[in-house]
Parts: sequence; C-alpha cells; structure tokens
Amino acid sequence: MADAQENVAGEKLSVDVAVSEKKKAPKPAAPAAKVESKGGYWWGTGRRKSSVARVRIKPGQGKLLINKKELGDYFARQQDQNAVVAPLQAVNAAKSFDVFINVKGGGTTGQSGAARLGIARALRNYDNSLVHTLREGGHLTRDARMVERKKPGQRGARRRFQFSKR
Repeated sequence: MADAQENVAGEKLSVDVAVSEKKKAPKPAAPAAKVESKGGYWWGTGRRKSSVARVRIKPGQGKLLINKKELGDYFARQQDQNAVVAPLQAVNAAKSFDVFINVKGGGTTGQSGAARLGIARALRNYDNSLVHTLREGGHLTRDARMVERKKPGQRGARRRFQFSKR
C-alpha cells in the first residue's frame, strides 16, 4: 500500500511540475486593447530639430487644428501641410479622426515634422495593427538631425575665420 501512495505522490509531483512549467511559459502577445486616456483621446509626442508637438486624436469627422488654427492657416507651404497629414493618409484615416496639435519651438519645417511623428505615434497608441503601415512609410522614425553647434575660434559650426599667411 505504501508503494501505491508513493506512486500517487510521484504522479502528483509530476503534474505540479507540468502545471508550474505552463505558468512560466510566456503567453503569445495579444493585440493591445484600445485604452482611452482622459476625455477619449489618444496621445502622441513628436520631436524634430528643436520643435516639440503634443498631439491628441479621437474618432471624429476629420478636424485638424494646430495651435487652435486650421492646417492651411498655420502652415502656408504645401510641403508642410502634406507632411502633417501623411500618416493619416497612409492608414486611410484622414476623415476618421479629429486631430489637435500643440507645437512649439523651431521653424515651420521642424514643426511640421514634429507634428507628423506625433500623429503617427498617436495612431500607433490607438491601434497597434497600424504599426506596420506607419513604419513602412517612415512615419514612426525619429529624425535625429540637429543643428551643429558653433565652435570657439570659428565663425560658425564649420566656417572659420579668414586665414592670413602674412
């Protein structure tokens, strides 16, 4: 009878080991649930040169405001306007979201690039399945190029003072 209890105990032990191994095994990554922040917005932050853009998106009719102004009123150049709406057009959502952008610092090109990255990150936070499309278009890549600093003993970053031999 003692042999039977040891067998039962041994079987229980092996079952417990199998259960603990199942607990330790990593679960496959499930698609991220759409988690809303306060007020039903999804946030994204974009940076380019010395510009920073804070972007909020929510499902809507396609309104796009930058510093409380319309896109065409804020960015005069068509190139900058196209850069801002590029992530929305890449995922065919230009008329599906209301976009509110607060941007500061830098010039118009830097601000439009920062807004582009911020919109792409907000879309990624809204739906993780859009990452592949946004990444293919280059909308989720941070452009790290910055202005090179001025060096001492020179007129600028690279430009030197005129050299005089005599």
